[in-house]
Order: sequence, then structure tokens, then C-alpha cells
Amino acid sequence: MTHPFLESLAKELAEGGVATLRYQFPYIEERRRVPDKPEVLISTVAAAIDRARETAPELPLLAGGKSMGGRMTSQACAQGLLEPVKGLVFFGFPLHPPSRPGTKRAEHLAKVNVQMLFLQGTRDTLADLALLRPICEELGSRATLQVIPEGDHSFHVLKKAGKTDAEVIKELAEATRAWAAKLND
Repeated sequence: MTHPFLESLAKELAEGGVATLRYQFPYIEERRRVPDKPEVLISTVAAAIDRARETAPELPLLAGGKSMGGRMTSQACAQGLLEPVKGLVFFGFPLHPPSRPGTKRAEHLAKVNVQMLFLQGTRDTLADLALLRPICEELGSRATLQVIPEGDHSFHVLKKAGKTDAEVIKELAEATRAWAAKLND
């Protein structure tokens, strides 16, 4: 939760009036390299959502995360564990392992009953856009895909993109704010 990307993103969101609640999975907290079992990860997400709801019950609640955090959030939502959540935001949805394209990790998304925003870079080796676009199309109006040209899985961009990483983080925050505002209309 103290990763520079997440800290910068939280700061940009806050400047636009979007509060965030960051948390860590147990394996990160305990400095283990191997992630916890999915059940532990999903229950951690559910606990974080409960905390957010308790902390600010008057605010509309979105959930999501970066990479695996977003995927675990969507799995928790598909299991009905995130009832107060109005939408999910994925900062680099990890559709498949690097260099092993597939769509199995997205099968549960059909069970997600809230709006979803996918923010993906064109150079993301964990989400081939040729596979992700049809998934978003199948999800219909529940899914919005916003592509970050030249962005990788961490949203670092090539110089030819003409943007800095900080500008990309601002773009991600603004896209999130604009999308969230539409949910509340």
C-alpha cells in the first residue's frame, strides 16, 4: 500500500475529491513472497470494504485495485461479498500470466453485477487487449475499457507517448473520477 504508484494515485484521487482506503494482503504485511490462498485474499478484500463502509458510510463506495488486488476484488464481488459497492476499478487487470495469453481469470466477471472500469496499457504483458476487448464487449454496459497508449502493466510509458509517468497517473485518476461521477448520476 506504500508503493509509489499507489501513493501517487491516491494523492491524485484525493485532489479530485475521491477518498481512498489502502490496505495490504497478509502475505505482504508478513513480507512473504508467495501470495496467500485466494480465500484469504478475498476475505481481506471483504474486510477492507467493511472498514471503508464503517469509516465513511455517507460516501458512495467503489472497490478495486492494482493487478491482483483488482482481480481479488472482482472475485469477492462475484461471490456477493461486496454488496454496498457501486462499481469496480481495475488499474491493470491481470487477465493472464506474462507471455501465456488466456481468459480463464476473467470467467468470474460475468457474475459481477456492478459497473466495472478497466484501465489498461497497450504494452501490458498481463492483459492482451485482443483478449480483453471481447470480454468487455460481452460484459456489455457493465464494462468500460480505457486504454493507456504505450502503458505497461505498471503504467510506465515509452518516451514516444509524450507523457511522463506522473501525467499518466493524473490521467488514471481523472478517468476514475469521471467514470465514478457517471455512476452517481
